[in-house]
Amino acid sequence: MSLQVGRPVRPMLASPGASLDAALAALGTDVTVEFKLDGARIQVHRDGGEVRVWTRTLREITDAVPELVDRVRALPCRTAVLDGETLAVDDDGRPRAFQDTMSRFGGDATDEQVLLSPFFFDLLHLEGTDLIDEPLHVRLDALAGLLVDHPALRMPGVRRPTPEQAAEVLDAALAAGHEGVVVKALDAPYAAGRRGRSWQKVKPVHTLDLVVIGAEWGHGRRSTKLSNIHLGARDPDGGDPIMVGKTFKGMTDELLDWQTATFPALIRHDDGHAVLLRPELVVEIALDGAQRSTRYPGGVALRFARVLRYRPDKTPGDADTIDTVRALAQA
Repeated sequence: MSLQVGRPVRPMLASPGASLDAALAALGTDVTVEFKLDGARIQVHRDGGEVRVWTRTLREITDAVPELVDRVRALPCRTAVLDGETLAVDDDGRPRAFQDTMSRFGGDATDEQVLLSPFFFDLLHLEGTDLIDEPLHVRLDALAGLLVDHPALRMPGVRRPTPEQAAEVLDAALAAGHEGVVVKALDAPYAAGRRGRSWQKVKPVHTLDLVVIGAEWGHGRRSTKLSNIHLGARDPDGGDPIMVGKTFKGMTDELLDWQTATFPALIRHDDGHAVLLRPELVVEIALDGAQRSTRYPGGVALRFARVLRYRPDKTPGDADTIDTVRALAQA
């Protein structure tokens, strides 16, 4: 098995870190600390003049993102496989809403008023040499060489920072409007398709990607809307998502209308009060933590969960596991 330019691989994923100090304690001093953007994951392959772009679910979006293609075509190489994120930014460089970024990925139409900027943090192949099994510090050296004349394409970060420097990176990321940071072990190879502990994402607010497994009809002004959604964490053993809570918080009228129009196509049972849904939609939830509970089969329940947004760029296989939720409860 080997990497093939033009054939995408599943991205390596980061596990949630309890805090910056906890991530540094777990991974040691031989790490890099990089911005965690509120964008969409991309993998870009270049073979001569041909450049192709895929999402984290390996859906090709090349035709929808010509500005990304042009940026990579301008790099001084013949073959390369780059991993990174893209997002729409304002004139002052601050990130626009996540929905603005995702608007460029839907269907054949593109919003020409929303331009995407790429930020690369890994390099899996360069000029005929596969780097996927090399430690991260080797891949970062190769990436730095490739982007030496294109620093704006590089994900901001600091290698082997002191704890104080790591905290400064986190502060800078938050001040710029981003989500937080990712702490990465410099000796780790690229674990394609895996969410290992060698990459840990740190955000000031706990968030989880969960599967929508059901919904209830609302009350009062929401009586005609599918409102209270049932949330499931991924079973790492491959079973059905495991319910960990419900929420109707954080929903705009527009989102309620979207849920009410979208959910019926996914219904597998309807008792008149609630509907059970096929587990196909992933939603990003903010929460204050988790606690032990006998109410749900996983033994844990979310605390003060609220909807941030749906994640059309993710599949149920990308959702957080019940083990992650249990770890929050233990913490």
